[in-house]
Amino acid sequence: MSFPLFPRTLLWRTFITFAITMVLALGAWLQIFRYFQEPARARDLAQMVASVVNLTRTALLNADPTRRADLLFELLMQEGIRIYPAEPTDATDPLPDTRLMHLLTLALREQLGENVMLASRWKTIDGFWVSFHLTPGDSDYYWVMLPSERIQHANVFVWLLWSAGALLVALLGAMLSVSYISSSLTRLTLIARMIGQGETPPEVPEDGPHEIATLAHAFNQMANNLRRTEADRTLILAGVSHDLRTPPARLRLGVEMSGAPEEDVTAMVADIESMDLIIGQFLDFGRGKSQEPCKLTDAVELIRNITDPYRLRGSLIALHLPERCELPLRPLLFTRALANLIDNALRYAGPKSLIDISLHVLPTEALLTVADRGPGIPETETGRMLQPFTRMEEARSNTRGAGLGLAIIDHIARAHNGRIELLPREGGGLRAVLHLSRKMPRASAAAKSKAAAPAKAGKTKTASVPAKAGAQTDKTA
Repeated sequence: MSFPLFPRTLLWRTFITFAITMVLALGAWLQIFRYFQEPARARDLAQMVASVVNLTRTALLNADPTRRADLLFELLMQEGIRIYPAEPTDATDPLPDTRLMHLLTLALREQLGENVMLASRWKTIDGFWVSFHLTPGDSDYYWVMLPSERIQHANVFVWLLWSAGALLVALLGAMLSVSYISSSLTRLTLIARMIGQGETPPEVPEDGPHEIATLAHAFNQMANNLRRTEADRTLILAGVSHDLRTPPARLRLGVEMSGAPEEDVTAMVADIESMDLIIGQFLDFGRGKSQEPCKLTDAVELIRNITDPYRLRGSLIALHLPERCELPLRPLLFTRALANLIDNALRYAGPKSLIDISLHVLPTEALLTVADRGPGIPETETGRMLQPFTRMEEARSNTRGAGLGLAIIDHIARAHNGRIELLPREGGGLRAVLHLSRKMPRASAAAKSKAAAPAKAGKTKTASVPAKAGAQTDKTA
């Protein structure tokens, strides 16, 4: 169950959970302490009030009647105690309805008698008021007032301050513990992201608590196994690529030199080319993510280098490019992706159809668009066409391929922290838009900074040259 306002990070979720638990525990502890401490405190207060009443009664009885006024004034100035004669019409307010006041009332009536009256206000004067008689049989009674500070907690603020300090120390300890766990997980996350991007990560230090050290050891073991598996796969693919590509080449040479009718030779050569295409797609898909590092590359120059061979073979390609645009690219992978897009466009639109290639630069990404006038792909099928071994049964069905071309391009796009988007083209056809991030991947940037660390401090980093607003168009037949 998730809450919209609850943080998403493990650090703050765990810290807030600890904080809420500690606050509730502290509140419960304070309530328990108060519950068991109030009876003893009520008895102590009742004893103190009863002593004040008894001493006041004794002082008034034994004092010279002419000196009683001086005695009352001295009690007021020295002890803050006021004494007033009571009348039946006196307006009084009862004590607060709390457990402590109930316990105090019961304890005072045990010591001063059941007829004792208590009040929190007499007329307009606030305080703790207690009634008493000078003599047991006297019908007149008096009010004695004690300052409220003697009854209420005078050190509540101190209690709250100490409680807040204890809570703060506990929360700091919880923050340190949770931060240690979070930093370990963050380090594993960064290394896992490096593995996902095809980088070679450093080993995770196997230190700290037993659980963290065990996790780091298992993670290092997994990374080493993946590294060995990748090396074995690369070695196998290198051998398979040579072994599978050689027989079709010999077959094509033999067919072309067989002297068979031209129609038969053309058909057999087309079948051999289809076999070679399928083998190439399987090998490209099986290679997975390349170990090629990501580096700042002039995408405009690279696109021109890729399209020049097609133009020399007579393909109609229109380029709409800025003068210069540096992007973090893996050049070999990017070349393979753009070549696949151009091959698909020429295959489905025809060798004499115009292919439009444009590069549009945005603040955070660059959009490489390859547009053709072929049959296109329905919008409901574009997501499915990016899956491996997927073909359409309609116009853009490719019986010569294995259904891996777009899946390979999708893998290459994600290797550049981007994506491929298949859109219908106005007037008919398909627009394949390759989204390329302009931000250097974190792992590659960290590796680049580490490699550049020994360099002299006087050297400056080459800045990316932004593309100009006006793009030049190069249309070549």
